Amino acid sequence: MARFIGIIGSQRVMARIAIVDGMATQAVKHLQSLGNEVVEKSIGKELLSYGALEGFDAIIVRSATKLTREVINASKGLKVIGRAGVGVDNIDLDAAIEAGIIVVNAPRASTKSVVELTMAHLLASARKIVIANQGLRAGLWEKKLMAGSEISGKALGLVGFGRIAQGVAMMAKAFGMEIHAYDPYLPKQIAEQLGAQMHDNVDDLFRRCTHISIHCNLTEETHHLVNARRLALMPQSGKDDVACGNHIVNCARGGIVDEEAALAALKSGILTTLALDVFEVEPIDPQNPLFQHPGFHGTPHIGAATMEAQVRVGMDIADAVNAALIGEDVATRVA
Repeated sequence: MARFIGIIGSQRVMARIAIVDGMATQAVKHLQSLGNEVVEKSIGKELLSYGALEGFDAIIVRSATKLTREVINASKGLKVIGRAGVGVDNIDLDAAIEAGIIVVNAPRASTKSVVELTMAHLLASARKIVIANQGLRAGLWEKKLMAGSEISGKALGLVGFGRIAQGVAMMAKAFGMEIHAYDPYLPKQIAEQLGAQMHDNVDDLFRRCTHISIHCNLTEETHHLVNARRLALMPQSGKDDVACGNHIVNCARGGIVDEEAALAALKSGILTTLALDVFEVEPIDPQNPLFQHPGFHGTPHIGAATMEAQVRVGMDIADAVNAALIGEDVATRVA
């Protein structure tokens, strides 16, 4: 059970919760209405390592704050870590488990937002929207050079077939795309229900698909999964024999795409476009050579950055953290 701290006004405060990467106002008020003292402030890495969280019962982070073993060991009395989002790669789960700290996340709140951003990148890639816009701003009217391709009738390969990938599959099918997927952890029946062809080998997925979208976690197994060898397997043309080129989209996790190999593939023509919302090192260096290639376009890790998703993720993680503090079972517990 969460400890009783004291009285603020006439309200009993059940727990002290630090929010260090920001949260929707509605979610903060919700936590306070449940009887918690909420402290919103950014805390630097050094202060965290020196025990700045001592005296807090819970902390809620997004992706900016890294809760390393050093930070966790210094956070005496911490009971719950809440990740306002899906990925927990910024949290040392082993250290949290050893310290007896519960870790919860909010995996469903941003699904719609990431699905829509993925489709936006797919469409922008196929229709050369970014480079056409840049040309217009430079005073150019390059209609003939801006001929793109349709995504209708093309094969879309989804690496990972969880909630977000399934959402992309449904939208892409509405555009007339043929859906392929690779996910060794998912029952094939789920893919079949959504009309997707499941592949047993990720290489087969690349051989069949001109468009690939990444939807898996970053692990030792998936690090640089999209590499020079696999990019060279992609077919360049659709079943309609139109030379639509090859296109990669990653709105999942940086590091799954080998950025150097992808840039080399762009330069050689093996890859037509590369669209990234996530990068191996964030924030990305403004001098990164990817920015010099017209086939690349990107966004600064904004998959979940919609007003609707921010409210949903805040409310979801607020409820999860509060439930963990009072000893209830939490469906989104990851450690």
